[in-house]
Amino acid sequence: MIRVLAVLFSLLLLAIIAAGGGSLYVLWQFGRDLPDYTQLADYRPPVMSRVHAGDGTLIAEFARQRRLFVPIAAMPRRVIQAFLSAEDKTFYTHPGVDFAGIASAALRNVRNMGGKRRPVGASTITQQVAKNFLLTNEVSIVRKIKEMILAFRIEHAFTKDQILELYLNEIYLGLGAYGVAAAALNYFDKPLDDLNLEETALLAALPKAPNNYHPIRRHQAAVDRRNWVLGRMAVNRVISPLDAKRASARPLLLRRPVSNGVAEGSFFAEEVRRELLQRYGEQRLYEEGLSVRTTLDPALQAIADRNLRAGLEAYDRRHGWRGPLDSIAVTAISGDRFNEKSNEKSDDKAKWMAALAKVAIPKAIGGWYMAVVLALDGAQAEIGFSNGVEGQILLKHLAWARPWRKGETLGPKVRRPGDVLAIGDVVAVAAVPKDDEDYVPGRYTLQQIPAINGALVAMDPHTGRVLAMSGGYTYRASQFNRATQARRQPGSAFKPFVYAAALENGFTPSSMVLDAPFVIDAGKGQGKWKPANYTKRFYGPSTLRLGIEKSRNLMTVRLANYIGMDKVVDYAERFGIMENMPPLLPMSLGAGETTLLRLTTAYAMLVNGGKRIVPALIDRIQDRRGQTVFRHDERDCRGCVSSGWHDQAVPVLPDLRAQIIEPGTAYQVVSMLQGVVQRGTGVRIKAVGKPLAGKTGTTNKSRDTWFMGFSPDLAVGVYIGFDNPRSMGRRETGSSVAVPVFRDFMAEALAKQPAIPFRIPPGIQ
Repeated sequence: MIRVLAVLFSLLLLAIIAAGGGSLYVLWQFGRDLPDYTQLADYRPPVMSRVHAGDGTLIAEFARQRRLFVPIAAMPRRVIQAFLSAEDKTFYTHPGVDFAGIASAALRNVRNMGGKRRPVGASTITQQVAKNFLLTNEVSIVRKIKEMILAFRIEHAFTKDQILELYLNEIYLGLGAYGVAAAALNYFDKPLDDLNLEETALLAALPKAPNNYHPIRRHQAAVDRRNWVLGRMAVNRVISPLDAKRASARPLLLRRPVSNGVAEGSFFAEEVRRELLQRYGEQRLYEEGLSVRTTLDPALQAIADRNLRAGLEAYDRRHGWRGPLDSIAVTAISGDRFNEKSNEKSDDKAKWMAALAKVAIPKAIGGWYMAVVLALDGAQAEIGFSNGVEGQILLKHLAWARPWRKGETLGPKVRRPGDVLAIGDVVAVAAVPKDDEDYVPGRYTLQQIPAINGALVAMDPHTGRVLAMSGGYTYRASQFNRATQARRQPGSAFKPFVYAAALENGFTPSSMVLDAPFVIDAGKGQGKWKPANYTKRFYGPSTLRLGIEKSRNLMTVRLANYIGMDKVVDYAERFGIMENMPPLLPMSLGAGETTLLRLTTAYAMLVNGGKRIVPALIDRIQDRRGQTVFRHDERDCRGCVSSGWHDQAVPVLPDLRAQIIEPGTAYQVVSMLQGVVQRGTGVRIKAVGKPLAGKTGTTNKSRDTWFMGFSPDLAVGVYIGFDNPRSMGRRETGSSVAVPVFRDFMAEALAKQPAIPFRIPPGIQ
C-alpha cells in the first residue's frame, strides 16, 4: 500500500513538474516577443478637440475618432458599476484572468454544443485592454494565450483604476463614439453625470457588439440587453431589484445631439480650425483633446446670419427671376379636376413624386423646400412635394419674380402665375410665415437662391474679440469665407483713413477743400486719370466734414495729393488695412485690396480712441487635463484672484495697447462719420435711433459694396458683391445694398442696449 501511494505521489509530482514546465515553456514561447506593455503608462488616446462659444455653447468638434477623455476619478460611480456588472464583476479581485469565469464559460459552451447559441467567452477587462491596445482582433488560441500573458503583466504594472480608465476611455460603443463620455453625448446628448439608470445600463450593454444592439436598427435587442445589464446590477447589489424593475419598464429613448448648425457659426468655427491647425498642427488638433473657448456671441451670430441672408435675398429679388431650378414631366391637371380623387390622378402623382425625389437639392437651399408646379390658374399655382403633400403659391407671393433683362431692367409686372411658372417647373419655396396676413397652412412663397454673396463681421472695438462672423449666404454651398479670404477693393470705405492722415497734418473737420475737376498724367501710355464724383457734378469749396458725409471723390484725391501719398500709405499700414500699398493717388479712393476682417478692425481702432488691437477668435485654449496653454489676454492681474471681497483696492488692469493715432484725431474722424449716418450716404441707418457712425463704400461699376460702422462698443463691417466680380447694377451702391444689412443688424443687436454716446477724449471742444 505504501509503495502504491509512493508511486501515485511520484506520478502526481511528475505531473505537477510537467505542468509547471509546460507553463514555463508556454510563457517563454509566447511571451518573448509580446509588445511592450509599459507603453500604456504613457498612452494618450486620441481625443477630439471641442470648440465653444463665449457663453460655453458647443459650436464645433474636430477629431479622427469621436472620443472624450475622462479621468477615472471624475467618472460617476454608477457608470463604473454598470460596466463591471456587464463585463467583469470580479475585476477588482482577479489577477488579470478570471479562471473561475473561464471554467464556467467552458462548461456552458459544452452544454450548448450542437445548438444555435454562440460560444461565450470570459475575457476580463484587463484582457480586453491587452487586446485593444497591444494585439490584433485575430481569433486564435495563440492570440488568446498572448492576451492572458499580457493581462498578468499589465496587472503587475498598473493599478486597477488605471486599467479601468484606459478601458472606459478607449472602448468603441457605436455611432462613431469612442469612450463612455463621447457615447453619452452621442446617444443621449448628456454628460456622464446626467445619465439616468436606464441610460447608463444601455451604454454598459454595448461593448460586446454595438451593432448587434443598435438602439434604432435593433431596438428590441437593445432593450433586452439593457434590461439584462440592469438585472446583473441588481444581482451584484449595486442597485436594488425594485430600481432594476422600474428602469427595465421604461422605454428606450435616444436624444441625438442637435447639430451645431451649418449657418450658426460655421464660418467662424472653420476659421478657428485653420488657426488651431496653423498653431498646433494636425495631430494636436485632431487627437489631443483641446478645449477651445472662443469669442463668439451666439445671439449676435444668429442676428448676423439672418440679416446677411435677408440682405442678399432682397438684392437678388430686386434683380428679377432667373427661372426654375429644374423641370420634370408632369401631366397637366385642370384646376377643376385638381382636387378630385381618381386613379388617373393617383398614377400621375406617383410619377411626379418619384421624378421630384430624383432632382438634386441645391446645397444653398437652406431651410426652404423643393416643389414642382402641378397646375396654374389666374390666382395661384398648385405645387407638390416629393412626400406627396400639396400646397399653393398665391399670386402676391410670386409677384416679385419679374424677368430680368440684359439691359439691367425688370420685365413687365406679373399679372398671373403663368407669367412666371410653367407646369413641371421645380422651384424653391418657403412656408408663409405665421404672422403674415395671408397665412394658411399649405401656402408657400416663391424663393430664389441669390447669385450674389457677402459677409458680415461684428467685433468688440476695445479688445478685438470677434463676436460674430458670417462668411457667406450659406456654409453648405460654399466654405469660402468672404470675411477673411476674399480680398476686395474697399472703395470709399477707405476714405476715413485719408481724412485721419489729413487731420494729423494740419487740417480740421471744418477745413475747406476744393471740389473741382482733377486731372493727372497716369504715366507713359496710360493717358490722363480723371477721377469723378458719383454724381458726376462738382460742388466747389467744401468742408472735410461735408466731403466725407457725401463721399466726395475729388475732395479726397485733392486732399491726399496735398498731404502726400506717403502719409496715406503710412496710415493704411498703421491700421493694418494693407501692406506694401503703392503710393499712387487712386489708392486714396480705395483701389487697393483688403479683407472685411482687416477693415472692420481698422474702423474699430477709430472708435476705441486710436488704440491698436488685433482681431481674435480665441480667448483661451486648454489641453486634455485642463491646463491653459494659450490665453489671448496676456495682461497680468494678481489682484483679480481673490477668495472674496475684503474692502481691498479695485484691481487695475494695465492697458498694453499701442496708441497709433492721437485720441483727439480718432474722435474727430468718429464725429465726421457720425454725420454720414445723420445726413450723408448712410442716412438710412438713422432709423435705428442709437448713436452710430460709419462709411459706405462702392467701387467702380458697383462691383463691390460696403458699409463699415460702429456704435461706441460694437464695430461692424458688411461687404456684398459677386464672387466673380461684376457690376451689381447701375443704381446699386453701398447705400442701397450694404447699409440695410448694417441697419437691421444694429437695430436687433442694440435693441436692449441704452443709447450710449460716443466718448469724447480730453482736449476736444
